[in-house]
Amino acid sequence: MTTPDQPGPVGRGAGRFAPSPTSDLHVGNLRTALLAWLFARHSGRRFLVRIEDLDTARVAHDPAVAARQLADLRALGLDWDGDVVRQSDRLAAYAAAVDRLTEDPGTYPCFCTRREIAEAVSAPHAPPGAYPGTCRRLTAEDRARRAVERRPAVRVRGGDITVEVVDELAGRCSGTVDDFVLRRNDGAYAYNLAVVVDDLAQGVDQVVRGDDLLASSPRQAWLTERLGGRVPTYAHVPLVVNRQGRRLAKRDGAVTLADLAAHGTPAAAVRSRLAVSLGLAEPGEPVTPADLLARFDPATLPRTPWVWDADGRRPSAERPEHPAVERPEPPAGSVGRPGDPADPVGPGNSPSGPEAQ
Repeated sequence: MTTPDQPGPVGRGAGRFAPSPTSDLHVGNLRTALLAWLFARHSGRRFLVRIEDLDTARVAHDPAVAARQLADLRALGLDWDGDVVRQSDRLAAYAAAVDRLTEDPGTYPCFCTRREIAEAVSAPHAPPGAYPGTCRRLTAEDRARRAVERRPAVRVRGGDITVEVVDELAGRCSGTVDDFVLRRNDGAYAYNLAVVVDDLAQGVDQVVRGDDLLASSPRQAWLTERLGGRVPTYAHVPLVVNRQGRRLAKRDGAVTLADLAAHGTPAAAVRSRLAVSLGLAEPGEPVTPADLLARFDPATLPRTPWVWDADGRRPSAERPEHPAVERPEPPAGSVGRPGDPADPVGPGNSPSGPEAQ
């Protein structure tokens, strides 16, 4: 087994798609999966699938949900290398990573609630929502007293430094690395930790996902280096949105393969429509994954959200009625999933988690 401070499998790097089994994948999730597959295969990398099922408060307990997600990927014509990895099987690896980070750069227990963080005054240079370091300054006596009242989360000492990453589509992106959560107070390991540990173990050196997660990349890049790895290349792709400019969700009509099939649109036709949205096919043109791979050029990809019509059956090239996509900048203390029990769960992509779109 690869330990958190070692690189992943030797040889070709890898890209990946990592949905959460909250519900069936919608066309936004499927479009991101297709892009992740194209980026990986185009660059000669392996393509992996990982099920991110750590957050038991959100994920479906029915294993059939994850099975349907995998079936939908196959129906779209996507293949992957090796076995599907499930985060729920990797708790020991996350625990080992926390132990390593406790040694360097250090961790500490945090007893703060959401309200306490929201009401605290952050450092002048920190971005809005950054963890103010309240529990970093507690004495041993204070910690012992508060531990009786509330089980703590575990935070890493980030130092409020600024880290910059370069994204293939978005360009340069910088962010402040505050003292973010590694393990929540309910015992669940945080998304930011788990995704980095898994990427290192699997040799993932290319991360393609929805652009609502761009703000989490500096933090994850910093953590990758702290765990002895090399920062992956990033490509954050525009989301699929409804006519109001909000990220797509099941309330927007027929948006899953099953729903679309019930309306007479088979998976092959959905694949063609996704290809049209990426500039890789003409409207109505039948295409295979091999066709799309032969045409794929990251430099020509659209840089704006793709609008899905309200009835869920007719994709549109129109701009949203409200151009600004509903994608609020996540607080520095709450990026990712699962998040800090003292902070809101970070940005998601209903219905299947942040890595899915």
